[in-house]
Amino acid sequence: MLRNVVIVGGGTAGWMTATYLKEAFGERISVTVVESDRVPTIGVGEATFSTVRHFFDYLGLSEQDWMPACNASYKLAIRFENWREPGHVFYHPFERMPKVQGFTLADWWLKLGGERFDKDCMVIPALCDAERSPKFLDGNLFERSLHDSGDRPRRSTMSEQDTQFPYAYHFDAALLAEFLADWGTRRGIRRVRDDVLDVSQDERGWITHVVTREHGDITGELFVDCTGFRGLLINQTLDEPFESYQEYLPNNRAVALRVPADMAEAEMRPCTTATAMDAGWIWTIPLANRIGTGYVYADDFCSPEEAERTLREFVGPAGADAEANHIRMRIGRNRNSWVRNCVAIGLSSGFVEPLESTGIFFIQYGIEQLVKHFPDETWQPELTTAYNSAIGRCLDGVRDFLVVHYRCAARADTPYWKATKDRVLPPGLAERLQAWSARLPDESSVYPHYHGFEPYSYNLMLLGLGGHLPARSLPALDYLDDTAARAEMARAQERAAQLVDALPSLHDYLLSR
Repeated sequence: MLRNVVIVGGGTAGWMTATYLKEAFGERISVTVVESDRVPTIGVGEATFSTVRHFFDYLGLSEQDWMPACNASYKLAIRFENWREPGHVFYHPFERMPKVQGFTLADWWLKLGGERFDKDCMVIPALCDAERSPKFLDGNLFERSLHDSGDRPRRSTMSEQDTQFPYAYHFDAALLAEFLADWGTRRGIRRVRDDVLDVSQDERGWITHVVTREHGDITGELFVDCTGFRGLLINQTLDEPFESYQEYLPNNRAVALRVPADMAEAEMRPCTTATAMDAGWIWTIPLANRIGTGYVYADDFCSPEEAERTLREFVGPAGADAEANHIRMRIGRNRNSWVRNCVAIGLSSGFVEPLESTGIFFIQYGIEQLVKHFPDETWQPELTTAYNSAIGRCLDGVRDFLVVHYRCAARADTPYWKATKDRVLPPGLAERLQAWSARLPDESSVYPHYHGFEPYSYNLMLLGLGGHLPARSLPALDYLDDTAARAEMARAQERAAQLVDALPSLHDYLLSR
């Protein structure tokens, strides 16, 4: 058995990995986190997938345990503004669509028409517009048919999520890392705050220990690289090649602000907002105590100075004194995230861009897969191969999904947006886009490997973006009675109106806890 795990790098990736491994394996392994106070964390990953609840459940943490400490709030969707044209809005919610006579409501909507697909056929967009909490004041979830473990955690993993849970979280990533560090050290995780000066390898090229400034040599058997874009172990030490996605995706830089706000007065929708701009897009994330915002852009079309100026104009006077954090993003993934006795998790493994809030998702997926493929002293190569395949496919799948956002957006009014239509497509995506010209995506025509997004997400994006719609509705629907489909749409709208009246505002709910 392996007994000694050393994680190099703290932050969200390092401490999520450390606490999860400790909870999974207990006293059978020792876990050490080596983190430098001199290395700043990126700290902008404040929006998540609905699957993140399984991480907190696994650790036995209720929402009341961790949310207040991390200034956390709820996220029910992503709101896309100006992606089709200026002034146009649509949502990508955590909400599956019902089927009527074997066809999704998206298929039926294309035939029947309406004002806006997401609001005509789904409940969550109305809750976001009305700034509603996903829970009643008594703590019960609005969708009572789903198990809500928020205040009654039970150990579960992402692979067990067979229903679409309706919310995720916004939180301060730096505060979450510190919360988990405290939680972990009280359960036996060793925390070493020091600089790594060197990484030593044996004659096979396997890592034996890291050399620190004040604590000397720290030895281990399995090393986890959580050093962010630097890739100190996986890239700088083990020379694993990095495969860029830059030919497929346009953006490579970001500038972020932490904007103070009185959340009682500020707009507090339970969603991340992605607002298309001339050379990229701006995220807006409401936390319990402030607004997180940033401009993701391509430096071929916008300088860092111009990007910061654009972001500050977008935010207005509230952000005048906020310090700008400029970030150069490494877009792509390692050829392999597990090399010899080193596993890279988080930004050191791979990154796309924060458009669909996948940063924390990639960390969580990497950790869960590491537990499933955890080695012993024999280091079976089949486990390493299977891990690398799962991680690589997941990242590639999200890459393809994000390419759809840019290629299929109707917007083409600036050089940046025009160029998004001419970029190289990843392998296989051109064929899928051709298939989607005749019918909306389904299980047989989306990226075939697990990457966190289901066919309904592709449907929502195509219908919302407006630049790659099927030429017509499915001919089969002309032969079917549409009464049940119309009733299902009416039911969704009625349910949405009832919930808007019954649910408290997000701000009021958070104040009540």
